[in-house]
Amino acid sequence: MNFTAQEDIKAPLDQVFAELSDFEAILAAVTQQGGEVQRTDDGDATGVGSRWSSAFELNDKMREITVTLTEYVPPNAMAFVAVSAGIELQARVDLVALTSVETRVDVVVDMLPKTMSARLLMQPMKLARGKLADKFQSRVKTYAKELETRLNHTA
Repeated sequence: MNFTAQEDIKAPLDQVFAELSDFEAILAAVTQQGGEVQRTDDGDATGVGSRWSSAFELNDKMREITVTLTEYVPPNAMAFVAVSAGIELQARVDLVALTSVETRVDVVVDMLPKTMSARLLMQPMKLARGKLADKFQSRVKTYAKELETRLNHTA
């Protein structure tokens, strides 16, 4: 199942990428919302192969997920693979400078079931694909607006 979203942010490309790749801030936000996150690779620097494990509650059940950074091309692209309960999620974020002060962000997420139980879990999601796509688009839009506000207030 594939989801895509595209948003324009009124901020320079390098600033948008810096915010989107501020993994320490993202980890702090996850922790603040009750999730547990820890870095599981050996490196200190962020780059291809960086890996995080997280545990969080979703629908009254504890979930675990491992996220690996598979592509890191500042300031233009990042890609991740996340694995949880038989589902592999591939996510890609591409950034393009529209002008010196405006950036387009393209987000693509593909969910792939790897087990029979994961296929069964995703079946109702396929039936609600339209609603889920709208919700995905809405969340990307909200995040983009928050990011734009943050960047324009710190500039």
